[in-house]
Amino acid sequence: MRKKNVLIIVLLFAAACLPACNPTGNTPGADSGRLQIVTTIFPEYDWVMTILGDNPADAEVTMLLDSGVDLHSFQPAVDDILKVSACDMFVYVGGESDRWAEGVLKDAANTEMITICLMDVLDDKLKEEEPEESMHEHGHGGDDDETDAAGYDEHVWLSLKNAAVMAESIAYALGKIDPGHADLYRANSSAYVEKLLSLDAQYQAAVSGASVKTLVFGDRFPFRYLADDYGLSYYAAFAGCSAESEASFETITFLAGKVDELSLHAVLTIEGSDHRIAETIVRNTARKDQKILTMDSMQAATADDAQNGATYLSIMEKNLSVLMDALK
Repeated sequence: MRKKNVLIIVLLFAAACLPACNPTGNTPGADSGRLQIVTTIFPEYDWVMTILGDNPADAEVTMLLDSGVDLHSFQPAVDDILKVSACDMFVYVGGESDRWAEGVLKDAANTEMITICLMDVLDDKLKEEEPEESMHEHGHGGDDDETDAAGYDEHVWLSLKNAAVMAESIAYALGKIDPGHADLYRANSSAYVEKLLSLDAQYQAAVSGASVKTLVFGDRFPFRYLADDYGLSYYAAFAGCSAESEASFETITFLAGKVDELSLHAVLTIEGSDHRIAETIVRNTARKDQKILTMDSMQAATADDAQNGATYLSIMEKNLSVLMDALK
């Protein structure tokens, strides 16, 4: 409730600032001819940059969540709201974590802005987020009677198949705001989709040839879309969007028992985790010698990471290597 109240104050303040900051209602780069594109998270930013290629329109691309804070903790500052309100194209995830965007878009200064909401584009591919109790009791879970009360899992970018759909959607939107280079954006998208689907095939081959088909996460579990793409079962301490940081004794015992039952040689975590839960699970197994491996959900990746060479594809390639190790 406190977060919601703070957000309302920020939105009201931003609305009051809009006429003074942008009296014409034009986009910030309109005078210079530069297109303004705003994305919320790293995967969207990388997809846009990849499809822009050499960026013939000299578009300015901004990534809002650029300080290491993840999607679920982000609170937009006034400058963020002003930037979104006046941009030419806005790409965001949607769902509960991006609820703030609805008010901004409703009163946006640029009425011709093109928006891409990942969860709207992927509507028929969305999966309901499993309640935390089913994450460790039922593994793959997903039964309708257990998920009716849950919201949709927001981590849609962690599916290469979804990424291919989003790349095509972004290429189409770029062609709308920059029609002179639409053919180039489509060509860049087609080439990129080929790379995504090639990596998707490598994931499928790795899982098909693996002796193990189950993952145990001593952490939150944002990889539901990836796991479901390849028919993997999973058990985790928390659901994908959980704010919990301490697991119950029953959860630790259950997960350690699964590691023993399935003879798993690894317990997984996500980036930024302190590994305490995973370490406790390992200590409670019979062998007590399992590896702790980390998969990257890209929730804390920044534009600096991109400048240093990180891409959506490179991170997903590293995740494949980790997955192959976990499934031995």
